[in-house]
Amino acid sequence: MKYEILKLLAKNARYSAEEMATMLGIEENEVKENIKVLEKDGLIRGYKTVVDWEKLDSAYVSAIIEIKVVPKAGLGFEEVAEKIMKYSEVESVYLMSGVYDLNVVVKGKTLQDIARFVAKELSTIDTVTSTTTHFVLRRYKEMDVELISENQDDRGQFWL
Repeated sequence: MKYEILKLLAKNARYSAEEMATMLGIEENEVKENIKVLEKDGLIRGYKTVVDWEKLDSAYVSAIIEIKVVPKAGLGFEEVAEKIMKYSEVESVYLMSGVYDLNVVVKGKTLQDIARFVAKELSTIDTVTSTTTHFVLRRYKEMDVELISENQDDRGQFWL
């Protein structure tokens, strides 16, 4: 039952316990108790709103940074990942398999803000050997939420 509750909350964290109970065919109190346990056990780490930042005048720029790291003996990638995740510009940090080690999603007001952050903060960490920055041009789907309407067709709009 906990898995089903987690799936519902991941889809829409605003579902009420009553709504989830109806969808799952259980009592509302059972939903509430399961959620308390899931929060206590750390399976639910927070509740977030998916914002379509492109619709605001004060939108921000996002970038995905690929980072290669020399891991420290006994610490692996943990030490550098913990250091990187503390920066306010950083939204997400992932350990990856493949060509690079860490995938870092960052935000800033301008492309220059992000470039400065990478040059002055990330690149200067002693175990970082290289970074590759990819700027996000458009978000189509985030956290399982579609961010574009079905009627919208703006092909080529970036190039006008």
